[in-house]
Amino acid sequence: MPTVYITAPRDVAPEIARTLVEERLAACVNRLACDSVYRWDGEVLTDEEAVLLAKTTDERYAALRDRVVDLHPSEVPCIERFDESDILDAFGNWRAESVGEG
Repeated sequence: MPTVYITAPRDVAPEIARTLVEERLAACVNRLACDSVYRWDGEVLTDEEAVLLAKTTDERYAALRDRVVDLHPSEVPCIERFDESDILDAFGNWRAESVGEG
C-alpha cells in the first residue's frame, strides 16, 4: 500500500486533503507546514507550502494522483509514491476499508 507525498501551497492544501478523503481516494491525509526552496525557470525560489502525506491503496493510487493534478494550482505538482514494505496489519486493514468504493 502506498503513501503519497504531495507538496502544495498552504492556502489550497486543506481543500486537496479534504477532497481526497471525501472522495475515498485516501483514508487519511496528514498536513505539515514546510518552507520549500526550489529551482523554477532558472531562479531559486522559496515558498511556504504544506506537505501532504496521503494514505491510499494500490487500486486507488492512479485516481488519487489524477485528482491531485486536477486540484493543484502548480504547473508541475510534486506527487511521489512511497510503497511500504512493512505496515501494521490493523492500520493496513483500516486503510483498505476507508479507501474502498464504500
